[in-house]
Amino acid sequence: MLPLDPQADAGRRAWVACPNCDDRRGCARCEQGRTCSEHWRYLLSHVGSLLHLQCRSCTHIWAHETHFGATRTPWERITSGLRRP
Repeated sequence: MLPLDPQADAGRRAWVACPNCDDRRGCARCEQGRTCSEHWRYLLSHVGSLLHLQCRSCTHIWAHETHFGATRTPWERITSGLRRP
């Protein structure tokens, strides 16, 4: 299990399903697509529509592309999530 990222701040949240633990399964509020006080993720950072998240249940870290808005080209979406040397 990873430690909590130093960028994690409870004031910056996102309601996205964790691809690792799916802890929101069975939660009535989450299944209705509503915000839940228990199953939110830390929003570590974002670049346009690409969110960098950490699950507060299992501490898994991942990038989630929302495709919201037209802030980046498809190539920028792909390459902006890659780590630079």
